[in-house]
Amino acid sequence: MKKTFLTLTAATALMLSSCMTPGMGTTSNTGGTSDVLTSVLGAVLSNVLFGGQSGILGSWNYTAPSTAFTSEKTLTQAGGSAAIANINSSLASNYNSIGINRSNTSFSFLEGNKFAAKVNGIAFSGTYAYNPQNGEIALKTATETIKGNVIKTQKGMGLMFDSKQMTNILQKEGKVSNLAAIQAVSQLAKSAGGARVGFELTK
Repeated sequence: MKKTFLTLTAATALMLSSCMTPGMGTTSNTGGTSDVLTSVLGAVLSNVLFGGQSGILGSWNYTAPSTAFTSEKTLTQAGGSAAIANINSSLASNYNSIGINRSNTSFSFLEGNKFAAKVNGIAFSGTYAYNPQNGEIALKTATETIKGNVIKTQKGMGLMFDSKQMTNILQKEGKVSNLAAIQAVSQLAKSAGGARVGFELTK
């Protein structure tokens, strides 16, 4: 994946057009400029990376939906940070209908490139490969490899997937039976070209 960085002008424009980016940290007119700018930068993959594999190590629990775009162009075409707010709002509604919450959805990244996870209370594990240069991650289970993206958020970590990979996470690994909710989550990524959707995680 090519790294795409927001220019200061574009970031400022988005900053002025938005007051909140759910899943990427909340901002307001009373908040600091640095907080707002961090939130805007976090809306594009590869802008806010951990920088090293050690950053993702540990146990992480779901706290909120998370959304980012593959480039500044796709973010702008989708409608900027307002689009992220709308997507995250819809994700939250569908996650609630599925039953996803902090107690039943988590990811642990361990030394030796091993991971253990729960989605919707269903446990699965395997190995992972993480590229700190572009934030790409691959989770390899006994039956499949799920490719996603990792970014650093104001509160912790965003772990996100494209439409197909997110469907696999929910349906194959999480054993979610609510097909309407799965399709709705998948469609959110499809309808906003270049979007990645998933989970904001905190330790």
